[in-house]
Amino acid sequence: MDTFKGLQKSLTTFGGQITPFASRTFQYTKEQLGQADDKTQLPPDYIDLEKRVDALKAVHQKMLAVTSQYSSEAYDYPPNIKETFQDLGRTVSEKVTLLSSATSPAEAQAALTAPPTAKPQPKTFAHAIARASLASSQTLHQQHTGAGEDPLATALEKYALAMERVGESRLAQDAQIQSRFLAGWNTTLNTNLMFATRARKNVEKSRLTLDAVKTRVKGNTWKIATSPRAETHEEAELSPEAQEEIEKAEDEFVTQTEEAVGVMKNVLDTPEPLRNLAELIAAQVEYHKKAQEILSELAPIIDGLQVEQEASRASAYSL
Repeated sequence: MDTFKGLQKSLTTFGGQITPFASRTFQYTKEQLGQADDKTQLPPDYIDLEKRVDALKAVHQKMLAVTSQYSSEAYDYPPNIKETFQDLGRTVSEKVTLLSSATSPAEAQAALTAPPTAKPQPKTFAHAIARASLASSQTLHQQHTGAGEDPLATALEKYALAMERVGESRLAQDAQIQSRFLAGWNTTLNTNLMFATRARKNVEKSRLTLDAVKTRVKGNTWKIATSPRAETHEEAELSPEAQEEIEKAEDEFVTQTEEAVGVMKNVLDTPEPLRNLAELIAAQVEYHKKAQEILSELAPIIDGLQVEQEASRASAYSL
């Protein structure tokens, strides 16, 4: 028994000599092993704030995991197609301009494979449709031997020009989302919420320090398994120095807690996430509105070509 008491006294003395980090680690280990008698409890309001901050962080992580795709140009580019460097060399509009001046199939083919004048064209779904439509149009034009133009070839060329405009609108949408939504939400996640996390860690450090001080000055640094009678002891009255040390640790704990509460409230009350979300929606609305306008302009033209083709076909059969 005397050996156990001596060891416990030695641990108590050692607890007063170790560094604050080691003291906190010592206290944390005791708590994990169920050896801590009196763990300082955080206020219920503080716990509620922590839960709300954790929820906000989870929301940002989940949303950014999806919406970060707006930073990748090819997020909707078909994985099953293979376009060459020549396919991506010029815009559809440039190719149409070159094709309009071609006087032979060879010149038309040269227009489609003309050397690039700038960086490769965007790899988006709309741009891929545009390039495929223009190439298909030229395939039909080159094999057309009848009078006038092939109506399907003409329609595909017009569709190609329209889809390129749709693709450019999508890229404009993505740029707006990157600057007005993704930038803001990443700042909230990587800066504001990080500050809150740091403040909460400071609270936990000060709480562990406080409990470690309480345990040490009360001579209960570590429990040694003994008989039930040996566990019964009278708590000695604290010395003024010990009381002062506890009060100092308590003041630090209160200060860190109040600071963390302020930081967490600031993160939760900021209007930026909702404002950024509104910007995301506005960019999507603008893109879909523009796409609708472009295709609405094209639809009656294609319908007109269809009507003309059917009329011509009916006239041919009536002869």
